[in-house]
Amino acid sequence: MPKDLHYNAADHIPASTVDDPYLRPAFPLGNRLKRFIWNLCWALLYRPSPRPFHGWRSSLLRLFGAKMGKDCHFYPGSRIWAPWNLVCEDQVSAADGAEIYNPAPIRFGSHAIVSQSAYICGATHDMNDPAFPLLAYTSSLGAYSWVCARAVVSPGVNVGEGAVLGLASLATRDLEPWCVYGGVPASKIKEREHPLNPNVSGEKRSIDRRPLIAG
Repeated sequence: MPKDLHYNAADHIPASTVDDPYLRPAFPLGNRLKRFIWNLCWALLYRPSPRPFHGWRSSLLRLFGAKMGKDCHFYPGSRIWAPWNLVCEDQVSAADGAEIYNPAPIRFGSHAIVSQSAYICGATHDMNDPAFPLLAYTSSLGAYSWVCARAVVSPGVNVGEGAVLGLASLATRDLEPWCVYGGVPASKIKEREHPLNPNVSGEKRSIDRRPLIAG
């Protein structure tokens, strides 16, 4: 599946802005000012908040344009680069140290989890262009997916519903639904035996699938 390019700095910031194109800004002034204000809010109101205050942090994210479903658990040590590009369904979790670098929109399905110090990377640079412009890609993490501690999801990679990316692994390609991946680069290890996996039969499928709630 081809990656979905959302933003190319070369289309927005002329290379002639500075003598050395490597020194040109990747985003317009308005975007940089918005991120400056958000970073102040994160430092003063988000990061110092008590751990159980998940509703407070969700409200701060909404204030800056995030779409948050109910009961999301974003811990105070989590980092979100651009809340206005964050879309979460219900009960999405981001642990302390988790970082969501989202110059382009990233969508999280219901009950998706990003564990401690995991990194969701939404952008890279065109290394073959002399101007080295930033490229930002949309991506998604499906419902009940889990990015384990210190794992990394590369730009434009989609994590399928129920997929698991193991400890300190690197996803460079889309992850199939309900499969467990590990390694650098990550490869499929096995299928996940979860009650919501449509390929699991018998009593393991006795749990009713909860509806996904957009918000």
